[in-house]
Amino acid sequence: MGCAKNSVDSEHLIGLLKRAGHKIVDDSKDARGVIINTCGFIQDAVKENIDAILDLELMKERGDIEKIIVTGCLVNRHELELRKELPSVDLFAKAEEWDKILLFLDEGLGKTSLRAASNCDIRGMLPGSKFWSRYLKVGEGCDTRCSYCTIPLLRGRLRSVPIPQLVAEASMLFRAGAKEICLVGQDLTAYGRDIYEDGAIEKLIISLGEVLPDDVWIRLLYLHPDRVTRKFLDFLSEQKKVVPYLDIPIQHIDDDILFAMNRTKASKHIRDIITHARAVNPDFALRTTIMVGFPGETEEQFESVLDFLSDTKLDRVGAFIYSPEEGTKAAFLPQLPDEVKESRYRRLMEFQSAISASRNARFVGKTLRVLTEEIDSSDSSAWGRSYRDAPEVDGMVQIEKISRNCALGSFIDVKITDSAEYDLFGVPKAHGHGRPQVAPTTKE
Repeated sequence: MGCAKNSVDSEHLIGLLKRAGHKIVDDSKDARGVIINTCGFIQDAVKENIDAILDLELMKERGDIEKIIVTGCLVNRHELELRKELPSVDLFAKAEEWDKILLFLDEGLGKTSLRAASNCDIRGMLPGSKFWSRYLKVGEGCDTRCSYCTIPLLRGRLRSVPIPQLVAEASMLFRAGAKEICLVGQDLTAYGRDIYEDGAIEKLIISLGEVLPDDVWIRLLYLHPDRVTRKFLDFLSEQKKVVPYLDIPIQHIDDDILFAMNRTKASKHIRDIITHARAVNPDFALRTTIMVGFPGETEEQFESVLDFLSDTKLDRVGAFIYSPEEGTKAAFLPQLPDEVKESRYRRLMEFQSAISASRNARFVGKTLRVLTEEIDSSDSSAWGRSYRDAPEVDGMVQIEKISRNCALGSFIDVKITDSAEYDLFGVPKAHGHGRPQVAPTTKE
């Protein structure tokens, strides 16, 4: 459950389970035990995770499964309450307590060896995962401590993974078929500040570029805007394996709201880096996240966000409604009515949809390299993602008239023929070539 970082944790656990002699099955109906790796970031996630655990309890009551193991952030945050409310759960383990899970299985199911319990440099795959697109988690925890955020409470302070270990893991993912490696962390720009000098993220990117071949995308996700500079953007433009795409969650643009969030008053800086990114490459894809309804947000401050979106024409915008989270400073501030927050959320998404449609339309007539993710042989069509589209959160490219030998996880050069708010449409370009990381150039 939850974010891409949780997916990486689950894949490490799967690797350990397989090495210890367990078999991972695609369907819980075929399982003796079920492990749920939970998310506890916001209340909506908590509810979703609790519902999933209750479903497992029903399966156990029917005799469909024998054991339930609950691990992850929800346990970090609410272990005592969970133990009281979910008596059918056989084991609660905090995030990354792999030894505890393996020891329990050794006693309860009689199949586990603990020899691999401390070896987290192996990865399995979640059932249904796409081998061609994998996440590489560069660290855990966060030192920034935004006033609304539970991550430091759930995961603690920043703990970066050393560069050699990440390079080895990336190489392993490539050998397993990865064509795209997405770097994730709570804040990539903070990577290495706890174990290296400044500039560690640049050193990591260079090191990855040295071991990965030219036809592998490197994608950067989740960068705090304060540490995205003109120099960093210039550096990225020189890294031919890094796709021209950044996910920079700004959360807001009003300086007073940013200050209340315990983020830097950085509206001028945010505008500057967006302008510079587009100067470096007019087709640079930029994604952000906006929080609506933060305590004290006035109508004028909300309107400033819409003005910002109108000015900057960001490619992708995700929005979410602020919720007061236990243990955070913002939870003690005067809260806005739910109807106000929900109204602002709808207005922002409707406003951005027209901008997204306009931004997409500029690619009609251009050629994009697309990573194929779905194929429908009945009508010779496929869906995939360009450099502008991160897995699971962005739009896709529909490709008509694909060849019979088109394979999942392969690259196709696609001539874009039409566009919508979030998706593009096109046909394969005959004899197309080109590196996947190169942004489209001129109209043809």
